[in-house]
Amino acid sequence: MATTPTRERSAELRGLRTVQRLAYACAEAVAARLEPGVTERRAARMQREWLRGRGVRDWFHLPFAWFGDRTAFVNFRVPWQFFPAGRALEPGMPFILDLAPVYEGCTADIGYSGSLGVNPVHDRLMADLEAHRELILREVRERRPLREIYQDVDRLMVRQGYANRHRAYPFGVIAHKVDRVERRRWSPHLFGFGTQSLKGLAADALHGHREGWSPLWSPYRFSDHPPRPGLWAVEPHLGFRGTGAKFEEILVVTDSRDPEESAFRLDDDLPHTRRWAEEK
Repeated sequence: MATTPTRERSAELRGLRTVQRLAYACAEAVAARLEPGVTERRAARMQREWLRGRGVRDWFHLPFAWFGDRTAFVNFRVPWQFFPAGRALEPGMPFILDLAPVYEGCTADIGYSGSLGVNPVHDRLMADLEAHRELILREVRERRPLREIYQDVDRLMVRQGYANRHRAYPFGVIAHKVDRVERRRWSPHLFGFGTQSLKGLAADALHGHREGWSPLWSPYRFSDHPPRPGLWAVEPHLGFRGTGAKFEEILVVTDSRDPEESAFRLDDDLPHTRRWAEEK
């Protein structure tokens, strides 16, 4: 993404901010309706129905829901274990809603963590995620290699006493690039992912391989390069004794030499940032 004045950049990113807020509004609305006995599959369906009722017809990926120790990916070993299951919600259980709608050609990919009633462990995880959000932005602005930033996130988690659960994702990613897609009335999906978005990610991977960068931010050597300009869905995911928590949001990276313009969050008014502000 080329460097542009703030007012022009704001106009360019307005659509992306709108769809990210739409996704978070969906997560909050569905979370408010969760009750004992609701299954992950039902929660995922509730997200799809809410968004389709507001005009969403395409997805980076279909909505996920994880309850209980599945929020920490306990014993996850194969990709299909990530898909919503029959786990039913119980009082005090943590939950994560993860959804990635595409609307008017703009993509969002968000993660929302909560609990059904009081859960002190989940509350502690959420509070400690704030330091990860600050660390990632600071080191991206310093143009540290993505692999090194990933390692610094790992070290912070260890100091906090937590396990890295985003390492359980395919390729161990803490983030991935997202792009605008062609506007269509409807788009098919494959294995839960929108085909247009998969094509875009594959094109980025091919382009990046030729130029020495990757659209996947991982702990592996192919991520040993400075942050690439573009839109990155960032999702640090903490785990502790069967409880997991994360946030996910868009980080914008540009080619500006001004540190504050070189990387910035798409939006700072989000459920997790409001939660942290209320706790201070």
